[in-house]
Amino acid sequence: MASRTPVLQGKIAIVTGGAQGLGAAVAAELDSEGALVVVADLNGDAAQATAESLSRGESAVCDVRDDAAVAKLVEDVVSRHGTLDIMVANAGIATITPFTEMDFDTWRSVLAVNLDGVFSTVRYAGRAMAASGGGSIITMASITGFAGSPLIAHYAAAKAGVISLTKTAAVELRGKGVRVNAICPGFIGTEMVLDRKAEFEQALGVDDFGAVIAQAQGRMGEVGDVAPLAAFLASERSRFSNGSTFVVDGGMTASLV
Repeated sequence: MASRTPVLQGKIAIVTGGAQGLGAAVAAELDSEGALVVVADLNGDAAQATAESLSRGESAVCDVRDDAAVAKLVEDVVSRHGTLDIMVANAGIATITPFTEMDFDTWRSVLAVNLDGVFSTVRYAGRAMAASGGGSIITMASITGFAGSPLIAHYAAAKAGVISLTKTAAVELRGKGVRVNAICPGFIGTEMVLDRKAEFEQALGVDDFGAVIAQAQGRMGEVGDVAPLAAFLASERSRFSNGSTFVVDGGMTASLV
Protein backbone atom coordinates (compact mmCIF):
# COMPACT_ATOMS: atom_id res chain seq x y z
CA MET A 1 0.00 0.00 0.00
CA ALA A 2 1.39 3.41 -0.98
CA SER A 3 2.01 5.84 1.84
CA ARG A 4 -0.17 8.93 2.04
CA THR A 5 1.43 12.23 1.06
CA PRO A 6 1.12 14.78 3.86
CA VAL A 7 -1.42 17.42 2.83
CA LEU A 8 0.76 20.34 3.93
CA GLN A 9 4.08 19.14 2.53
CA GLY A 10 6.43 22.09 1.99
CA LYS A 11 4.07 24.69 3.45
CA ILE A 12 5.23 27.42 5.84
CA ALA A 13 3.04 28.04 8.88
CA ILE A 14 2.95 30.28 11.93
CA VAL A 15 0.96 29.41 15.07
CA THR A 16 0.63 32.24 17.58
CA GLY A 17 0.29 31.19 21.19
CA GLY A 18 1.80 27.94 20.00
CA ALA A 19 3.92 27.04 23.01
CA GLN A 20 1.33 25.08 24.94
CA GLY A 21 -2.26 23.89 25.07
CA LEU A 22 -4.31 24.03 21.91
CA GLY A 23 -1.66 26.04 20.07
CA ALA A 24 0.97 23.37 20.66
CA ALA A 25 -1.46 20.66 19.52
CA VAL A 26 -2.18 22.60 16.32
CA ALA A 27 1.54 23.09 15.71
CA ALA A 28 2.12 19.34 16.10
CA GLU A 29 -0.76 18.53 13.74
CA LEU A 30 0.51 20.89 11.04
CA ASP A 31 4.00 19.44 11.49
CA SER A 32 2.66 15.90 11.10
CA GLU A 33 1.14 16.95 7.78
CA GLY A 34 4.48 18.19 6.45
CA ALA A 35 4.46 21.92 7.22
CA LEU A 36 7.40 23.82 8.65
CA VAL A 37 5.86 25.41 11.73
CA VAL A 38 7.03 28.61 13.42
CA VAL A 39 5.86 28.44 17.04
CA ALA A 40 5.32 32.05 18.11
CA ASP A 41 4.67 32.84 21.75
CA LEU A 42 5.30 35.42 24.45
CA ASN A 43 7.15 32.69 26.38
CA GLY A 44 10.29 32.20 24.32
CA ASP A 45 11.63 29.21 26.26
CA ALA A 46 8.34 27.34 25.98
CA ALA A 47 8.10 28.22 22.28
CA GLN A 48 11.57 26.84 21.68
CA ALA A 49 10.78 23.63 23.57
CA THR A 50 7.65 23.06 21.52
CA ALA A 51 9.47 23.84 18.28
CA GLU A 52 12.20 21.36 19.17
CA SER A 53 9.56 18.65 19.63
CA LEU A 54 8.55 19.04 15.98
CA SER A 55 10.26 17.51 12.98
CA ARG A 56 10.52 20.91 11.27
CA GLY A 57 9.94 23.56 13.90
CA GLU A 58 11.20 27.06 14.56
CA SER A 59 10.41 29.38 17.44
CA ALA A 60 9.84 33.10 17.73
CA VAL A 61 9.07 35.43 20.61
CA CYS A 62 6.04 37.55 19.84
CA ASP A 63 3.61 39.57 21.94
CA VAL A 64 0.52 39.89 19.76
CA ARG A 65 -0.51 42.99 21.71
CA ASP A 66 2.39 44.74 19.99
CA ASP A 67 1.36 45.50 16.41
CA ALA A 68 4.97 46.12 15.35
CA ALA A 69 6.05 42.77 16.82
CA VAL A 70 3.43 40.93 14.77
CA ALA A 71 4.53 42.76 11.64
CA LYS A 72 8.14 41.75 12.32
CA LEU A 73 7.16 38.12 12.96
CA VAL A 74 5.52 37.84 9.55
CA GLU A 75 8.27 39.81 7.82
CA ASP A 76 11.01 37.63 9.32
CA VAL A 77 9.29 34.38 8.31
CA VAL A 78 8.72 35.58 4.75
CA SER A 79 12.32 36.82 4.57
CA ARG A 80 13.70 33.42 5.67
CA HIS A 81 11.38 31.16 3.71
CA GLY A 82 10.13 33.29 0.83
CA THR A 83 6.46 32.87 1.68
CA LEU A 84 3.85 32.38 4.36
CA ASP A 85 1.18 29.80 3.53
CA ILE A 86 -0.64 29.28 6.82
CA MET A 87 -1.34 31.51 9.81
CA VAL A 88 -3.15 30.23 12.89
CA ALA A 89 -4.19 33.17 15.08
CA ASN A 90 -4.45 31.18 18.29
CA ALA A 91 -2.94 33.41 21.01
CA GLY A 92 -5.44 34.14 23.73
CA ILE A 93 -5.91 34.67 27.45
CA ALA A 94 -8.81 34.48 29.90
CA THR A 95 -9.62 35.70 33.37
CA ILE A 96 -12.64 35.04 35.56
CA THR A 97 -14.53 38.15 36.71
CA PRO A 98 -18.23 38.88 37.18
CA PHE A 99 -19.31 41.47 34.62
CA THR A 100 -20.47 44.06 37.14
CA GLU A 101 -17.20 43.78 39.04
CA MET A 102 -14.97 43.95 35.98
CA ASP A 103 -12.86 47.10 35.75
CA PHE A 104 -11.84 48.64 32.46
CA ASP A 105 -8.22 47.50 32.72
CA THR A 106 -9.33 43.89 33.09
CA TRP A 107 -11.67 44.27 30.12
CA ARG A 108 -8.97 45.80 27.95
CA SER A 109 -6.29 43.28 28.95
CA VAL A 110 -8.26 40.43 27.40
CA LEU A 111 -9.42 42.31 24.32
CA ALA A 112 -5.85 43.47 23.67
CA VAL A 113 -4.76 39.86 23.14
CA ASN A 114 -7.93 38.12 21.99
CA LEU A 115 -9.20 40.71 19.52
CA ASP A 116 -6.57 43.37 18.86
CA GLY A 117 -3.90 40.68 18.57
CA VAL A 118 -6.00 38.72 16.08
CA PHE A 119 -6.57 41.90 14.07
CA SER A 120 -2.81 42.46 13.75
CA THR A 121 -2.14 38.80 13.01
CA VAL A 122 -4.77 38.51 10.28
CA ARG A 123 -3.87 41.88 8.77
CA TYR A 124 -0.14 41.21 8.35
CA ALA A 125 -0.61 37.58 7.33
CA GLY A 126 -3.25 38.65 4.83
CA ARG A 127 -0.94 41.22 3.28
CA ALA A 128 1.92 38.74 2.96
CA MET A 129 -0.26 36.00 1.51
CA ALA A 130 -1.96 38.34 -0.95
CA ALA A 131 1.46 39.46 -2.19
CA SER A 132 2.63 35.87 -2.76
CA GLY A 133 -0.49 34.41 -4.35
CA GLY A 134 -2.61 33.14 -1.49
CA GLY A 135 -2.79 31.15 1.70
CA SER A 136 -4.99 30.09 4.58
CA ILE A 137 -5.63 32.04 7.78
CA ILE A 138 -7.33 30.29 10.69
CA THR A 139 -8.61 32.24 13.68
CA MET A 140 -9.32 30.56 16.99
CA ALA A 141 -12.70 31.90 18.08
CA SER A 142 -15.08 30.18 20.51
CA ILE A 143 -18.70 29.17 20.97
CA THR A 144 -18.82 32.08 23.43
CA GLY A 145 -18.78 34.26 20.33
CA PHE A 146 -22.35 33.03 19.65
CA ALA A 147 -23.66 32.88 23.21
CA GLY A 148 -22.35 34.56 26.31
CA SER A 149 -20.99 32.78 29.34
CA PRO A 150 -20.97 33.92 32.97
CA LEU A 151 -17.72 35.42 34.28
CA ILE A 152 -16.01 35.90 30.92
CA ALA A 153 -17.82 38.83 29.30
CA HIS A 154 -14.54 40.24 27.97
CA TYR A 155 -13.52 36.89 26.48
CA ALA A 156 -16.92 36.31 24.88
CA ALA A 157 -17.05 39.83 23.43
CA ALA A 158 -13.58 39.41 21.95
CA LYS A 159 -14.47 36.07 20.36
CA ALA A 160 -17.64 37.52 18.84
CA GLY A 161 -15.42 40.21 17.35
CA VAL A 162 -13.04 37.57 16.00
CA ILE A 163 -15.90 35.82 14.21
CA SER A 164 -17.02 39.04 12.53
CA LEU A 165 -13.43 40.01 11.70
CA THR A 166 -12.88 36.59 10.15
CA LYS A 167 -15.88 36.95 7.85
CA THR A 168 -14.95 40.48 6.79
CA ALA A 169 -11.33 39.57 6.10
CA ALA A 170 -12.45 36.52 4.12
CA VAL A 171 -14.58 38.63 1.81
CA GLU A 172 -11.90 41.27 1.30
CA LEU A 173 -9.09 38.78 0.67
CA ARG A 174 -11.00 36.21 -1.39
CA GLY A 175 -10.00 37.74 -4.72
CA LYS A 176 -6.33 37.48 -3.74
CA GLY A 177 -6.39 33.77 -3.04
CA VAL A 178 -6.47 34.08 0.74
CA ARG A 179 -9.03 32.11 2.75
CA VAL A 180 -9.95 33.05 6.32
CA ASN A 181 -11.94 30.71 8.55
CA ALA A 182 -12.69 30.48 12.26
CA ILE A 183 -12.66 27.48 14.59
CA CYS A 184 -15.09 27.79 17.49
CA PRO A 185 -14.29 25.24 20.19
CA GLY A 186 -16.45 24.46 23.16
CA PHE A 187 -14.81 23.94 26.54
CA ILE A 188 -11.45 22.26 25.95
CA GLY A 189 -9.41 20.83 28.82
CA THR A 190 -6.41 23.12 28.46
CA GLU A 191 -4.60 24.86 31.30
CA MET A 192 -6.54 28.04 30.52
CA VAL A 193 -9.78 26.22 31.40
CA LEU A 194 -8.69 23.72 34.03
CA ASP A 195 -6.67 26.22 36.05
CA ARG A 196 -9.87 28.22 36.56
CA LYS A 197 -12.09 25.29 37.48
CA ALA A 198 -12.30 26.25 41.16
CA GLU A 199 -13.11 29.86 40.29
CA PHE A 200 -15.98 28.77 38.05
CA GLU A 201 -17.30 26.42 40.73
CA GLN A 202 -17.25 29.10 43.39
CA ALA A 203 -18.78 31.81 41.23
CA LEU A 204 -21.48 29.55 39.76
CA GLY A 205 -22.24 27.78 43.05
CA VAL A 206 -21.59 24.28 41.70
CA ASP A 207 -19.54 21.43 43.15
CA ASP A 208 -18.12 20.00 39.95
CA PHE A 209 -17.53 22.25 36.94
CA GLY A 210 -16.47 19.23 34.89
CA ALA A 211 -19.88 17.63 35.46
CA VAL A 212 -21.61 20.80 34.29
CA ILE A 213 -19.57 20.78 31.08
CA ALA A 214 -20.15 17.06 30.58
CA GLN A 215 -23.90 17.58 30.77
CA ALA A 216 -23.73 20.36 28.18
CA GLN A 217 -21.29 18.90 25.67
CA GLY A 218 -20.91 15.23 26.56
CA ARG A 219 -17.42 15.52 28.04
CA MET A 220 -14.61 17.99 28.40
CA GLY A 221 -13.08 18.54 24.99
CA GLU A 222 -9.50 17.60 24.18
CA VAL A 223 -6.95 19.44 22.05
CA GLY A 224 -6.94 16.44 19.73
CA ASP A 225 -10.59 17.12 18.96
CA VAL A 226 -9.69 20.49 17.47
CA ALA A 227 -6.18 20.32 15.99
CA PRO A 228 -7.05 18.10 12.98
CA LEU A 229 -9.65 20.66 11.88
CA ALA A 230 -6.94 23.31 11.77
CA ALA A 231 -4.88 21.11 9.46
CA PHE A 232 -7.90 20.55 7.23
CA LEU A 233 -8.60 24.29 6.97
CA ALA A 234 -4.93 24.94 6.24
CA SER A 235 -4.96 22.50 3.33
CA GLU A 236 -6.39 22.57 -0.17
CA ARG A 237 -8.93 19.99 0.95
CA SER A 238 -10.93 22.94 2.33
CA ARG A 239 -10.35 25.13 -0.73
CA PHE A 240 -14.05 26.14 -0.99
CA SER A 241 -14.37 27.01 2.70
CA ASN A 242 -14.02 30.71 3.29
CA GLY A 243 -15.46 33.06 5.89
CA SER A 244 -16.93 30.11 7.75
CA THR A 245 -17.17 29.26 11.43
CA PHE A 246 -16.52 25.63 12.36
CA VAL A 247 -18.01 24.63 15.72
CA VAL A 248 -16.31 21.86 17.71
CA ASP A 249 -18.28 21.61 20.94
CA GLY A 250 -19.70 18.10 21.33
CA GLY A 251 -23.20 19.45 20.62
CA MET A 252 -23.31 22.14 23.32
CA THR A 253 -24.75 24.80 21.02
CA ALA A 254 -27.11 22.30 19.36
CA SER A 255 -29.47 22.09 22.31
CA LEU A 256 -31.11 24.43 24.80
CA VAL A 257 -31.05 21.78 27.54
